[in-house]
Amino acid sequence: MQENLVEEYMNEERKKEYQDYVKQVTPTHNLAKQMFNAFLCGGIICTIGQFILTYCTENLGMDKDMAGSWCSLILIFCSIILTALHQYVKIVKWGGAGALVPITGFANSVASTAIEFKKEGQVFGVGSKIFTIAGPVILYGIFSSWVLGVIYWIGRLLGVI
Repeated sequence: MQENLVEEYMNEERKKEYQDYVKQVTPTHNLAKQMFNAFLCGGIICTIGQFILTYCTENLGMDKDMAGSWCSLILIFCSIILTALHQYVKIVKWGGAGALVPITGFANSVASTAIEFKKEGQVFGVGSKIFTIAGPVILYGIFSSWVLGVIYWIGRLLGVI
């Protein structure tokens, strides 16, 4: 009986020590600062995209569809280059979701996975792991689009929309 009490006390003491350790090593975050950085980072990426779009339409004479395609390609290319040079990680650390949400973040997730698993070969490395991070984004994006499409279709049938 006394051994059980001692053992229970030791377990409680270990739990308390562990919780103290977790509090000590867990970084603290300033939510307002993180939100501001995300807003600013995403805004900068979108401003660059808008600059490319405007430049292509006004200076290169492209129509909006062609300029939009070139804008997407240039942003994706820049994201992949920054990922390969290990610079996109620094942008993400500072900008958080502001760097991960736009098209550049998606390109970064695919490129970083391909770079990480390159050593395992083309088939079992890059081929099978490239969408490890981006796959759920594609899956849930398509699924949520389908659900919203069904809701829209039902709304049209009922005359609500």
